Amino acid sequence: MKAKIFSFLSQGSYGSGSYGFRYQRRQRLGAMAQVLSFGLRIQCSDTRRISSERLKVAKPRPKSNTVIPTGTRWSANRTHSINLEISPHRAASAVRLMRIELGGAFADLLNEKGKGSGDNEMGYVERTLGFRTRDLDDRDLRLVTDIVGGAIRWRSILRIGFYEILNLDMPPYAVVDENVRLAKVALRPGAGNLVNAILRKLVLLKEKNSLPLPKVEGDDRSQARALATLYSHPVWMVRRWTKYLGHEEAIKLMMWNNSVPSFSLRANSGKGFTRADLVMRLKTLKVPHELSPHLDNFVRIKTGMQTSVVSAIECKYRRVLGSDLCFQYCPVLISWISSLQIVIQTQLLKEGLCSVQDESAGLMVSVVDPQPGESIIDCCAAPGGKTVFMASCLRGQGIVHAVDINEGRLRILKETAKVLLVDDVISTVHADFRTFAKNNPVKSDKVLLDAPCSGLGVLSKRADLRWNRSLEDMKQLKNLQDELLDAAAILVKPGGVLVYSTCSIDPEENEERVSAFLQRHPEFCIDPVGRYVPSDFVTEAGFYLSNPVKHSLDGAFAARLVRSIPIKMKQMKLTEPQRKKRSPFQDQSS
Repeated sequence: MKAKIFSFLSQGSYGSGSYGFRYQRRQRLGAMAQVLSFGLRIQCSDTRRISSERLKVAKPRPKSNTVIPTGTRWSANRTHSINLEISPHRAASAVRLMRIELGGAFADLLNEKGKGSGDNEMGYVERTLGFRTRDLDDRDLRLVTDIVGGAIRWRSILRIGFYEILNLDMPPYAVVDENVRLAKVALRPGAGNLVNAILRKLVLLKEKNSLPLPKVEGDDRSQARALATLYSHPVWMVRRWTKYLGHEEAIKLMMWNNSVPSFSLRANSGKGFTRADLVMRLKTLKVPHELSPHLDNFVRIKTGMQTSVVSAIECKYRRVLGSDLCFQYCPVLISWISSLQIVIQTQLLKEGLCSVQDESAGLMVSVVDPQPGESIIDCCAAPGGKTVFMASCLRGQGIVHAVDINEGRLRILKETAKVLLVDDVISTVHADFRTFAKNNPVKSDKVLLDAPCSGLGVLSKRADLRWNRSLEDMKQLKNLQDELLDAAAILVKPGGVLVYSTCSIDPEENEERVSAFLQRHPEFCIDPVGRYVPSDFVTEAGFYLSNPVKHSLDGAFAARLVRSIPIKMKQMKLTEPQRKKRSPFQDQSS
């Protein structure tokens, strides 16, 4: 049983992506490990060949009472065989856990009718595992709900204990004791025994420095799998980075992604609050910090922001150990709780005196170079960090049109703008930007397209993203980025600037998208960003690139593109002073 639980824990994926894309369907073996943990004997010649498309497209099938002899091959006109050796609730539970793992289902599933009906569940079993069982009755439906919810709770509790023991250097006996208590409450009284045995075994392996770790050897694929396990990243991502960055740099990047995230504060000059004022307040609060070497109004906070989680852990172990022992054995809690949490508690953010913003995002705004009096369009603006920063640069003169498809996130942007006192120069528009660009005849001085992307540059802060992205997502995102770039080009006036940016470090989302855009729009050309950001961030092609390993910031990219002025318009501008000299009004005034 322990081996099965360890197999279950070894799969590191859960959840769905922030852009609504399905989780990586190619990790079928990881999902099949869950099936095996329930003791299923799946009669399948090769589980690797289970098509991910079966989770997408429902194949037509006859009524469920049709029986096909075992061994008959399935085709578009036939059903799978009915397997009477496997209980329907186990088959349905296994497939639902697989679908949850792949981001295609939720745990709160079953009722007797409608979308979560037993017939639908058995349809998923047929398309995924290649056979049917007898139909699910009411008792089976209740069992599936119980098994799926229980399996998820088991995994969650064990993962919490594993992380606390291996990564947070907490007192092992306290971790074991508290998670055993949690298992008894969340599962059942007897569950504590198994959790106790597994976590104690882990503690013993760690103390003996004998944790089972894979060896990085064999061909490229085998090495990528080993690295993926060692550094907790998807295999496809590891292979992609070793291809673009090389073996050593890929490892450094994964280590950065697994480190405690760093955060920065931007002083809000719109309220007359300078960086010097912010530094003085931080010193008073005894918050460790340092000045940003790249941006005049940014200050770096030296410890992480995951304070709410750690604070809860601290409270838990204070109950177990008592205050003195907790602070004696958990010094890491002290440093985390005493950083940005203090800033939040002292109302600096709520009063609008500063904002939490990474320097990489601030440097993107530097590439835009907002100037008073300009008209700027922020194409995918919400939740608005760059929007309000650009607005503050306008100093009350000009306008930023903030467009976003998410109305709820736009409301957050409006509220933030009011707090920071820049709402007078921000106009919000709830729309799909592609439609907005076609229907809006007004062109602007500058357009910022901070495009939806994979987020591969911010995995230090968004640990869930690594498990919610797939190669299929990358293809969809690239198509969306091209469509948004074409729409943004419509709104740039002659001589105006289009800035394309992402929080990704992937060349296919960055340099390749710009190259494809320039081929479609020869009226645009690259404006090197060396005048706007430090030279250390400028690529050979003249783009802005923040490298997490090199710069200790979030990964980010930006390209500054200028729209050419038509020849006739240039001639008109050249002759304009001569027309003014011959103006009759000018003659009368003289």
